[in-house]
Amino acid sequence: MQQPQTSSTARSILTRSSGYLTRVSSHSLNPYRGCTLGRSLCGAYCYVQHNRFVTKGRKWGTFLEVKANAAELYRKQYERERRWARENVGKFGVFLSSSTDPYLPQEKSARVTRSILEAMCELPTDLLIVQTRSLLAARDLDLFVRLKEICELRVQVTIESDRESIDGLPKAASSVEGRFELVQDLKSAGVKVMVTVSPLLPIKEPVAFFKRIAEVADGVIIDHYIDGDGSKNGQRTKGTKLPEVLQKIDKRSTSLDYREEMVELAQTIMPGRVGVSIEGFAGERI
Repeated sequence: MQQPQTSSTARSILTRSSGYLTRVSSHSLNPYRGCTLGRSLCGAYCYVQHNRFVTKGRKWGTFLEVKANAAELYRKQYERERRWARENVGKFGVFLSSSTDPYLPQEKSARVTRSILEAMCELPTDLLIVQTRSLLAARDLDLFVRLKEICELRVQVTIESDRESIDGLPKAASSVEGRFELVQDLKSAGVKVMVTVSPLLPIKEPVAFFKRIAEVADGVIIDHYIDGDGSKNGQRTKGTKLPEVLQKIDKRSTSLDYREEMVELAQTIMPGRVGVSIEGFAGERI
């Protein structure tokens, strides 16, 4: 079934960070409300599905609002929000994006994210973090190359596991192989790129997985839903079927001990290039 899509006129596009995101950037920016990837693998664990302000009673993955005037709003808010960020945080940083993937399938025609990046080429941030799992991000490689020269740019590509499929969970929105190729393309173009193993799902061949990340990325960020779903001890995720499914694959995978095991392994393969949980998203490496 095709998800209902509407075009909306947003009133604001730069949101001052709150909660855990304050450690990452001064602002978040979401080109869309909703996420049409919500019924794929990432929808099984996405913390935004629990946000009633966003969902408004709608099932996650079944709706999408296109913020058609996003680039225009960015230009209007730029001076004020940059000044506020530098005075209160020290750096004007934007996380693109916190509640949806900026490269949804609809972005191919709507081009909202691309229009925002074009505006940022004119009015750059101090820091820009682009978070995605979509192969469509390769389309904007030309803009990433421009942006890396005028701001601190980090593109983060989610690869939760080396498994192309997990029994009991929906199919991933894009293949593991395709995402590794995206990371390689970004790296080859001189764009700083991180692989975010977030949330950490059971990895079939950990040594080979992290060796491949070491070859194509500048670093890795490893997160677990217990720490990373925005609730105490991962209570949001524990209320879904995800932990039960993961337990059947690897009983260790639903504990932080599993994360620590993967972090230790990653450190031996790529020392100084491993980030953990929110500290990793904030740029800290061990």
